[in-house]
Amino acid sequence: MYRSRPRGRMDDEVLRFLSSIQHDQSILYYDIVGSEAHSIMLHEKGHVKLQELKKILAALEEAKKNPGAIDTEGAEDIHEALEAFVIGHAGMQAGGKMHTARSRNDQVVLDIRMKVRDDIITLCGALVQLIGGLLDRADKSKDAVMPLYTHTQQGQLGTFSHFMLAYADALFRDLERVYNSFGRVNQSPLGACAVGGTSIDIDRRRTAVLLGFDGLVKNSVDATTSRDAFLEYVAAVAILAGTLARIAEDFIIWSTSEFGFIELADRYSSTSSAMPQKKNPDPMEIARAKAAVITGRLVAMLGIVKGLPSGYSRDLQELKPQLLEASQAAIDMVRVMDGAVRTLEVKKERMLAASKDSYAIALDIAEQLVSRGVPFRAAHKAVGALVGRAAEKSVPLSKLSEKEIGSVLKQSKLDFSPSELAKIVRGMTPARSIELRRSEGSPSPKEQEAMVKAARQRLAGFEEGVQKRAEFVKGSFDNLAKAVDRYLSS
Repeated sequence: MYRSRPRGRMDDEVLRFLSSIQHDQSILYYDIVGSEAHSIMLHEKGHVKLQELKKILAALEEAKKNPGAIDTEGAEDIHEALEAFVIGHAGMQAGGKMHTARSRNDQVVLDIRMKVRDDIITLCGALVQLIGGLLDRADKSKDAVMPLYTHTQQGQLGTFSHFMLAYADALFRDLERVYNSFGRVNQSPLGACAVGGTSIDIDRRRTAVLLGFDGLVKNSVDATTSRDAFLEYVAAVAILAGTLARIAEDFIIWSTSEFGFIELADRYSSTSSAMPQKKNPDPMEIARAKAAVITGRLVAMLGIVKGLPSGYSRDLQELKPQLLEASQAAIDMVRVMDGAVRTLEVKKERMLAASKDSYAIALDIAEQLVSRGVPFRAAHKAVGALVGRAAEKSVPLSKLSEKEIGSVLKQSKLDFSPSELAKIVRGMTPARSIELRRSEGSPSPKEQEAMVKAARQRLAGFEEGVQKRAEFVKGSFDNLAKAVDRYLSS
């Protein structure tokens, strides 16, 4: 339908190569409502008669109700197919005016902006739910003592609650990045036309209001060329996917027989085709892989836009599948992780048993020596030697005799009472280790209470903001639908 200068049909292989139809279904709805808003504006500016507008709107409403009726055979994209559908139903005299003062260049980026805007609202809503689930878990597991790790080795003792709060804090940053990208996405490019605007009298702000945008991408070259808002969004999504992959990796490790710290619910597990005893954390493994896929899509997007000249180039079509599939993968990851977090079983007894036998209390013991006037480096050396002695015997520190402790102190040249150190060592239970933490943000019960409370207050603010955005966009579309109904019934 768009072939005005080129003669004859496009080669079938070339058409298949150029066509974006397979990726366009997710933006069809937005192409319809965008066309409705544009047509209403054209009528209000005197370019489309009322009867012509009614025919256009009736055809667009039919497309909305029955999208399968749109013939995509031979079309390069959904925009061409939809326009052909409207012309077929409304006639050339009316339907042929729908594309007045508009180009595919501003049309396609308009549709994608509306789609991504909705995805941001959906993703932020899902993140609010996931963070809420983590905070619920944290609230219920403040007494679940477990080792904390560095280099995958036991470092200090903490709590399962502390891990949940750490995840929540990281996801808050991810939420903030995604949330903030909304303002740069929610700007209307419609009316920029191909690249240089139009000589036809139009009202760009009217269509922006009808479609729920906050404002305009004003410069017509910038409106049709720039994709930085999408890159920013997918970059935020890629960082989010990395956070989720780390959580997934922890859950995979902790659910092994060797750890046994948690058990994923049956609903969030798979099994083996051959080994009947298996309960595999497959959703977590796929989440781990999706992070790499999303990162790959971001790199592809960055590569596509690198070095493009100003003005629309067809290369930008290839951004669409990368963008939309990365976005959907992130939404799916968050929803699956939310379900896994809310349904997993915490094995507190297994965690406590691992903590009791752990040398992760070593720093606590060293700090008790420091509080009694011993230089930290001297305490570090002496306690390290104690751990070495206990490890040789494969016993916890509390099983070392006072004589053995005295021998280590002598070898370390530390002038400290063996009986006093033995008392410190034997009194350093997992609960005592946690209780002694004083620094802000530590896993002590008081700090965990404060962090949960502060996080809930912060989360409520995001929840309210996401809800307001959703209601604003929905309200704009509801008003557009009322305008369509009003014109159709006039």
